[in-house]
Amino acid sequence: MAQKKELIEAKSQIKSGKDLVKAENSMRKLLLDSSNKKNTKIWLTLYIAVRKQYESGNERLYLKQKCDTDSLFDNTLKLFQILESFDSIDAAPNKKGVSHPEYREKHAEFLNQIRPNLFNGGAFFIKKQKYDHAYQFFNQYINCANQPLFRSYNYAEKDKDMPQAAYWAAYCGYKQQNAKETLHHAYWALKDTTHYLYMLQYLAETYKLEKDTTRYLEALKEGFLKSPTFPFFFPRLVDYYANVEGNNAQALAVTDSALAKDPKNIIFQFAKSTILLNTGRFEECIAMSDKLIAENDSLADAYYNAGLAYYDRAVEMDKGDNRIQNNRKNILSDYRKALPYLEKYRKLAPDQGSRWAVPLYTIYLNLNMGKEFDEMDKILRK
Repeated sequence: MAQKKELIEAKSQIKSGKDLVKAENSMRKLLLDSSNKKNTKIWLTLYIAVRKQYESGNERLYLKQKCDTDSLFDNTLKLFQILESFDSIDAAPNKKGVSHPEYREKHAEFLNQIRPNLFNGGAFFIKKQKYDHAYQFFNQYINCANQPLFRSYNYAEKDKDMPQAAYWAAYCGYKQQNAKETLHHAYWALKDTTHYLYMLQYLAETYKLEKDTTRYLEALKEGFLKSPTFPFFFPRLVDYYANVEGNNAQALAVTDSALAKDPKNIIFQFAKSTILLNTGRFEECIAMSDKLIAENDSLADAYYNAGLAYYDRAVEMDKGDNRIQNNRKNILSDYRKALPYLEKYRKLAPDQGSRWAVPLYTIYLNLNMGKEFDEMDKILRK
């Protein structure tokens, strides 16, 4: 009797257009009882209560009256959730195993008309940086393609916005560092040609977060292959080969491949100069660094690489038999050559003392530059 009373009261509230939220909550409370889960009257009353809220909000928006946009979109999402759940009951096979859904066509037609609002709702909540909530809208939009309720619409083949919706769903997952949500619709998202490279970036970062180095590397390689100049892939691919695998030869091969496509690219040139420095190919490093400086004399790291190339070569020779006069001359010569580069680097990057202080200290010591040495000694003692 209590159930019947609540249904009558809810229908009265719906008819009056007042207390629609109360009617909704009343029906939801009834559905918490497992014995009511398949009660179609409760489901349909819940649906009508939410639909009336949606239509009221939509009308206010159309008339350019004050409207709670959050609620309007939330009611859109609720309608899909309610009718998809109801459809599973409506389409349940009878005793003979035959399914005759009574409401499917009517409900699917209505939801298909308002389905774009799922996409719009997702975009709306992205702008508000409510990524978890936005994901629900895009996820619902995409999952319509798998619902029997919408089988006749064949969204998987006919809806051209599916890849874009999947991309934004992945974006929402990425912004939350939620690997499951980022990867969930990756198949569709990678079909969005407009955002393809960004999607590869999100995948790469997610794989790294998940410590899946194989897929991380695959995503970096694919992204670099598609667009060598895209800022994300190249530096991380080089870093992976050089610093994770310790494979400088492969890192250099990637850099040479990039330079073949864009010879004047400063990032590519600098990366190559760094690899040459780290592999002891000092003359080539200096030549590459000088080329960069000639193109841009404010590029601090180019001075650093050139200066460090001279410095490292001097240090290596100093480890040998520096009692040999010619060798000592070469050591001092390289220290002198390193000096203007490293002093320029210090001037351009004064906050990078951890990089320039020790080399300059050593150079000043070897060149008997007492005043400068004392200054550097004080810096290192701080």
